[in-house]
Amino acid sequence: MEVLLQELKSKIIEALNLPDITPADFKEDEQLVGGPLGIDSIDVLEMVMMIEKEYGVIIDNKELGQKVFATLKTLAAYIAENSPRLRN
Repeated sequence: MEVLLQELKSKIIEALNLPDITPADFKEDEQLVGGPLGIDSIDVLEMVMMIEKEYGVIIDNKELGQKVFATLKTLAAYIAENSPRLRN
């Protein structure tokens, strides 16, 4: 899971074009959307597309999105559980 968390930090920075943010700025249990990193609902759409492309995971409704994007840790757990690319 630690590898996935680190990978997600880099991919989110790249997908959202956040040049002033480093992976160290992400706190895994901190609020992801609306938190200190300034990620908003438009950014969530970008992340949904990135997650679908990179991991084959679809987040197709608002309720699910609110749970999944609560923190970086909840996002990583959802991807680890649902990605066909990460299953052995």
